Amino acid sequence: MFKLNINDITPKRSLALFFLALTAVLWSLGGLLIKLVNWNPIAIAGARSLIAALLILFFIKKPDFKFNFLKFATAFVYAATVITFVAATKLTTAANAIILQYTAPIYVAIFGAIFLKEKVRWYDVITIAVVFGGMILFFIDKLSSGGMIGNLIAISSGVFFAFVALLLRLQKDDSPLDRIFWGNIMTAVIGLPFMFQSLPDAKSVMGIGLLGIFQLGFSYVLFSVAIKNVSALEAVLIPVIEPILNPIWVALVVHEVPGIYSLIGGSIVLIIITLRCIYTYFLSKKRETALKKQEFAGLS
Repeated sequence: MFKLNINDITPKRSLALFFLALTAVLWSLGGLLIKLVNWNPIAIAGARSLIAALLILFFIKKPDFKFNFLKFATAFVYAATVITFVAATKLTTAANAIILQYTAPIYVAIFGAIFLKEKVRWYDVITIAVVFGGMILFFIDKLSSGGMIGNLIAISSGVFFAFVALLLRLQKDDSPLDRIFWGNIMTAVIGLPFMFQSLPDAKSVMGIGLLGIFQLGFSYVLFSVAIKNVSALEAVLIPVIEPILNPIWVALVVHEVPGIYSLIGGSIVLIIITLRCIYTYFLSKKRETALKKQEFAGLS
């Protein structure tokens, strides 16, 4: 019987970059597919994650059944992330949902300082201030009460996503794909009762299948392979494709266009976070070079 071990996949750098770009494109389809599925948001999240978990299981083959607090917490905040994102996409515009979730790096900096005692630097303070300023613009547009709640849920999704990143960092010696697998299992369990409240139509079933197989499952498999073979800067910049393409697909198919203030706020958030990532990347490279020079000077 043919068995594929994900650890045996070692793509060349160009293929890894392609995988990473394809991952971002697949992620970007989330807004459109969620909009097209006519079902309870928690049921959508649960069904999507169940399909994704089965696909990921095919690659990891033997999930780690040993649980501790960190592993359980990672699964929980992952489930909270994907459930709140689906709910936000249903309640507000897809653009608002993805951009507000994309503010996660800001919360990573804040929570990293609180829980991991990491230093908050001047550029973090500036980025946080600018991002929160941009986020205010999302609430200036004329929104329904549901849209307003959707924006708040999208912000909470970004907070949960930040905790996923922090918890994965604390478990850096373990398999991130295993943690994602269990996160999807927990999401499926949470969503199970909501799946029996009503049945989706044929179009929705197709949308859920595409969400589970390609948008969530296969994309994370590609990401776990690509991330090992690209630079840190590429790993940060290429996924920016997702929040850019997400509202474009929705606008083209569903004809949903965010308000002018949301567009301005989203642009501000995307630009400042991307600039921060670029700056911190080159700053870390500069520090690495300085350390190497010190080591060389000590040996000579």
